[in-house]
Amino acid sequence: MNKSNVRQKSAISIMASLIVLVKPLLHIMLMAVILGVAGYLCAIFITVLAAGVLAYGASVHIFILMIVIAVMRGVLHYAEQYCNHFIAFKLLAIIRHKVFAVLRKLCPAKLEGRDRGNLISIITTDIELLEVFYAHTISPIAIAVITSIIMTAYIANIYMPAGILAMCAYIIVGAVLPLLFGRAGADTGMQFRNDFGELNSYVLDSLRGLDETIQYGCEKKRREEMDNRALRLAGMQKKLSNIEGRQRSVTNAAVLLASFAMLFLMSDAAASHAVGREEVLVCTAAMMSSFGPVVALANLSNNLHHTLASGERVLSLLEESPETEEITDGCDIAGFGGVSCNDVTFAYDDRDILRNFSVSFQPGRMIGIHGASGCGKSTLLRLIMRFWDVKSGSIDISGNDVRNINTNSLRDNQSFVTQDTYIFNDTIAANIAVAKPDASREEITEAAKKASVHDFIMSLPDNYDSKTGELGGALSGGERQRLGIARAFLHDAPLMLLDEPTSNLDSLNEGIILKSLRESSDGKTIIMVSHRESTLNIADEIVEM
Repeated sequence: MNKSNVRQKSAISIMASLIVLVKPLLHIMLMAVILGVAGYLCAIFITVLAAGVLAYGASVHIFILMIVIAVMRGVLHYAEQYCNHFIAFKLLAIIRHKVFAVLRKLCPAKLEGRDRGNLISIITTDIELLEVFYAHTISPIAIAVITSIIMTAYIANIYMPAGILAMCAYIIVGAVLPLLFGRAGADTGMQFRNDFGELNSYVLDSLRGLDETIQYGCEKKRREEMDNRALRLAGMQKKLSNIEGRQRSVTNAAVLLASFAMLFLMSDAAASHAVGREEVLVCTAAMMSSFGPVVALANLSNNLHHTLASGERVLSLLEESPETEEITDGCDIAGFGGVSCNDVTFAYDDRDILRNFSVSFQPGRMIGIHGASGCGKSTLLRLIMRFWDVKSGSIDISGNDVRNINTNSLRDNQSFVTQDTYIFNDTIAANIAVAKPDASREEITEAAKKASVHDFIMSLPDNYDSKTGELGGALSGGERQRLGIARAFLHDAPLMLLDEPTSNLDSLNEGIILKSLRESSDGKTIIMVSHRESTLNIADEIVEM
């Protein structure tokens, strides 16, 4: 995923990993290969039969057979393409499901600070490019190999040296040349996909910061940077196109040379009476007409530069391990009994944030956490949520190490409100209901009232069915934050973790929400981080960090 990881895998290993995903649809893939081989043999033997007519004379039966074969060629080719594309689009859906499942496991620790535009590029264009591999790569390889073996046997049955020549020609056109030119464009293909993802990120970043860009007159600078990145991509695309052009030229030259070599070989054999003149015509026609599958295979490498690069990026994401594995065979929290941190040490990239830190949070109390920026306040909440695991020591909930508690049980017992609440492009009711998807409208309304956002919602034209806009653009920062607090109230967990929950609120709304927190705190443990001492005045106790 990083530039330093470019081309860590060989093309063969990438293709093998992608082929493994075909296993559920293997029977359809086999059908596509059989149909493809039959279709190419029909196309080849139309020419061979025509040569036979010239060599041995015409008959009505031969013409009827040629017409039948021609019709079958069209039917078989359509059926093969239908099977291949069915497999391709079915697998793209499966891969997208796998990618989103992996992203869910990687979140939040592994995705924090990750280049979002690059992730979007993987989910969209990189996965879409795999359609080329599944629809136009796997079965063509098998078809080319099987068809070449059949044609080699057919020609060798007429004249053995001709069969050997045919086999060598198929290997050179279908394997040697694609491998040589494939190596030449492999690194460029991966670099192109990485730079394309970074350009997506830059464009997305520019769109989100458009107001600031215009305000400070940075339009020209960002436009120039965008142009420079696009020009670099165009340069790499031109390089790949040049490689493709050279490969096509060399492939066509190899096909012509092989065809002429077959003609000269068979002519020499006829001169020595090893074969008849009829066999010269038939073998030469068979050779010239049978390059279709291997030429198609050779042309695959032109697109494989992009496809394999995309495949490696997708596979790298699928193979990435989460910072913390989900627990499914541990214990459940049966009655919340408080939180304790025991000699906790934690570091980001070898930079210590917490060192031998110990504290206990008793159940049913409101605890404030206060301290300077960077002292580990927000990190402590994330460790309690088990977004990361501690380096040493332990964090216990109800007497159980969080590393031994089933992840679903842990989430059911926690509500977490951050200072940057993410708002989906949906209705206000749907955004609050994220915390409890099956919540009734009454439950959503009650949670909104506790978060002091109900009156604002009712002032909107569509009330709770009002759209929030992309990234909550129709709402102010304070309104988005209050929706996040409403989610926490709706989730109704015994442990509420609040990270600067009122940082975007004015003093009036802050006072209202703090009052709601105090009134709704019966039976709950609330741990609230804030740099404002006034915010923490409602706490039963304050922990200084």
